[in-house]
Order: sequence, then structure tokens, then C-alpha cells
Amino acid sequence: MTSGDPVRRGGREAQRRRTRKAIVDAAVRLSTGGATPSIDEIAADADVSRRTIYTYFPTLDHLLIDATAGAINEPPIEQALADPALATDAAARVDALIRTLLEYSPQSLPLGRRLIRLTVDMPVNDTQGPAAPRRTQRRVGWLERACEPLRSTLSEESFQRLISALTIVVGWEAQIALRDVRGLGPQAEQETITWAARALVEAAIKER
Repeated sequence: MTSGDPVRRGGREAQRRRTRKAIVDAAVRLSTGGATPSIDEIAADADVSRRTIYTYFPTLDHLLIDATAGAINEPPIEQALADPALATDAAARVDALIRTLLEYSPQSLPLGRRLIRLTVDMPVNDTQGPAAPRRTQRRVGWLERACEPLRSTLSEESFQRLISALTIVVGWEAQIALRDVRGLGPQAEQETITWAARALVEAAIKER
């Protein structure tokens, strides 16, 4: 098995998400009550180094904004994806994820706009190859959970391609484009995102 194998890449990506989640969870815990934790405090709580934190978050602002957005969305999304009625229907699970994200967008979207402004102009060193994802890896975890019924029927490469495609249409970037560029209202926004996501899931199933 070579370093380029999809399975091995998927394992490394899963480890990165676990490390990132540990950092964000530590920031959420330490921010309870309104305090602003330092990088050193977050690193100690997450049992990682300062250098590891800066691998995922270039500034403390990036980390705290992402942690705040996660604290808003995490509980209802976990509840939506735990619905036993949706256990085997990946398309319905993605629909439920979208509905829940959009329900809480009045609170989370302003944070998303600020986070995008912070990251969009960050310099990229092309000589060092692909950089670690800079933000919103929580979204990848949610999408993977929503699409879990397809994991055993799709190849790892096809499954990861589906998740990558869904990140284009599910999230703050899609909402901002639909609101600011297309001028859609909340109902049309949800219908469009749901339609696009379902089309991607159905295409992946058909390719199988």
C-alpha cells in the first residue's frame, strides 16, 4: 500500500480531524463563562503543543470563532444525525443535516463571514505542497456521519470524493453565494442546497 492510497489518506485525515476536534473542544470548555483562553491554556487542555495548534489555526481569533460556531451547532446536529428513522438513508440524513445547519444560521453565519474574511487572504506556500485544512473540518465529520450508510457500498475513493463535493454545497460559503449573489430568501436557499446535495448523493449511488 503506497502513501497515496485512498485508505491511508483517509486514516491520516481522520487523525487530523480528531486532533483538530480536541483543540476546538478545549477552546469551547475554556471559553465557558466568557473568558478568553490563551494558546498555552488551550494546548495544555487539549494535550497538544502550541505548534500543533498553529498547524490548524493561524491565529487565536480563527480558533475562537470556529469554537463558537461549533458550540452553537454541535448539539442539534448530533441529535438530527442520531434519529433512528434515518439510520440507513444517506440522502435523508444529508437533508436533516442541511435543515439543522440552516435553522441555526442566524447565529452561526455572521461568525462564518468573519472566519472567511480571516482565512481568504492567508498566504499559501506552494513550494511545500498541500497545506493542512485551515477551517471548517467539523463540517467534514458531519457529512461523513450523514453519509455513513454509503461507506460500505462505495469505494473509499468514491466516498471521499462525495464528501469533498458535498463540502462545496453545504456550508457558509454556499449560503453566502446564494444570499449575496443570487439574492435568495431562506426557503429558496434551503431548497437549492438540499436539491444540490441530494443530486450529488444520488450520483454517487448511481456510479456504484
